[in-house]
Amino acid sequence: MKALILSGGSGTRLRPLTFSQQKQLIPIANKPVLFYAIEDVIEAGADEIGIILGPNKEQVIDTVESRSWGVPIEFIYQGNPKGLAHAILVAKEFLDDDFIMYLGDNILRDGIVQHKERFQRLKSDASVLLTRVEDPQRFGVADLNPDGSIRKLVEKPKVPPSNYALVGVYFFRPSIIEACSAIKPSWRDELEITDAIQWLIEQGYKVDASLVEGWWKDTGKPEDILEANRLILDDISACNEGQINESHVIGRVIIEKGSLIERSTIKGPCIIGKGSVISDSYIGPYTSVGDDCRIFGTELEDTIIMDNSTINKAGKIVESMIGRNVRIREGIALPKGNRFIVGDNSDISL
Repeated sequence: MKALILSGGSGTRLRPLTFSQQKQLIPIANKPVLFYAIEDVIEAGADEIGIILGPNKEQVIDTVESRSWGVPIEFIYQGNPKGLAHAILVAKEFLDDDFIMYLGDNILRDGIVQHKERFQRLKSDASVLLTRVEDPQRFGVADLNPDGSIRKLVEKPKVPPSNYALVGVYFFRPSIIEACSAIKPSWRDELEITDAIQWLIEQGYKVDASLVEGWWKDTGKPEDILEANRLILDDISACNEGQINESHVIGRVIIEKGSLIERSTIKGPCIIGKGSVISDSYIGPYTSVGDDCRIFGTELEDTIIMDNSTINKAGKIVESMIGRNVRIREGIALPKGNRFIVGDNSDISL
């Protein structure tokens, strides 16, 4: 089985961070969102992976190739994003077998192995992962038959037929390529995957649903990324590979190689990346500090700090996302309870 992972799109809901980096590369618990998708499809048995690229394609390629995955990865440039079905057509030369399609900004706590096994056991032509949500009108929604097969898919309905939302992970046989070729662009001028799946249903193909019981996050907005960061950190185990001087480390904390903690309190769950220095500071729960960061005289809680950023005497920062190579430092006054969504290469004086 192959896998097709989508890592395109402009990520407008995550600006200003996505002005300078691809949204699927934003780190959660110090790991790019895209890596969770790659790990899931490899765990599920994918022996080849195609990654759909859009803006910042070189950035995605460099990041993925920065580590060894053990399976061949092919990069496929989509250009202007014209829908998920369009992405399949762009990759049709690669997709000569059954495949997983995984939207690269999704995270599933329990992975997809059981869903892949179900797809193969039932010999379906397509299987759509669904989960129960409280606000189904925000999502693509499935109307199910009594046997669990899909009767109809509806995109963001005003009156949802169920509370089962599409997760963003699909299993397909090559017949989906014919379906994508047969449909017309939607009102958004995109080839919608929901229309292609509906075409399969109407042509008599077997399309079923597989239900996700553990948590799932679509990391399309800052609050979603912070929530995913909390969920991931809730599952970590303590590990210290750094140096701790005159400091208190409480709870489940990961301190990676080369990091120095001095005269500080670190309270988990949280993670401190490689080569970072934390001095005279408090790092509170649900905080991820990236590699080679410098934190001096500052309190952080429920916050993501990306690589190579420096924060010096910035008071208390909460519920924030701070990009790479950012400097935040004390100005005339020391404010309290600051909240930031800060893009890469920023320079802030407080």
